[in-house]
Amino acid sequence: MVRQAVATAVNNNRRAYWLRQLRQWHWISAAVSLLGTLMFAITGITLNHAGQIEAKPQVRIEERQLPQPLLDAARTAKGETGTKLPARLAAWLEDELSVKVTDTRPEWSDEEIYISLPRPGGDAWVSLDRETGAVRYEVTNRGWVSYLNDLHKGRNTGFGWSLFIDGFAIACIVFAATGLALLQLYASNRPMTWPLVGFGCVLPILIAMFLIH
Repeated sequence: MVRQAVATAVNNNRRAYWLRQLRQWHWISAAVSLLGTLMFAITGITLNHAGQIEAKPQVRIEERQLPQPLLDAARTAKGETGTKLPARLAAWLEDELSVKVTDTRPEWSDEEIYISLPRPGGDAWVSLDRETGAVRYEVTNRGWVSYLNDLHKGRNTGFGWSLFIDGFAIACIVFAATGLALLQLYASNRPMTWPLVGFGCVLPILIAMFLIH
């Protein structure tokens, strides 16, 4: 009896230990991923109904004229697609247009230097005429819904956001895994646990098999 009581106490202590650990990791991962989960859930709906959400793009155009020394530099620069802008020219464009072009890779031709500046929720580009020095900057803004949708897809968001998505995904995995382990611990007192888990797993598979063409 004593040995059995000791074994029961050990098992209870072990169960209590893992329960504390699972609860701790579950709430930590939930806290870390809360805002991201809400954003990705909401943008999942907006992406699913993108055709029904009307977008009204706003286009802004700015025009400048290159100073003669920079125009001469643009004319004589022997660039090809993938070659960076000369440093002085990039600095002038950044000051005049408030854009980051230092690390861009423009498209070069004899007549024009074209810089594509894609961004979440819109688009932008700079065109520089190598003959006349005319600079045209065009920005298209498709609104907040488009911006958040592009964040969801990781479109033109850069390294920082890509790193966030990876961290967010890990937090979601921890949240799901600890939630499943907690279900396992409490399942004996909740008979609908595994039928609901099974339903949640089987439903998307059935939809994918029979309703997606």
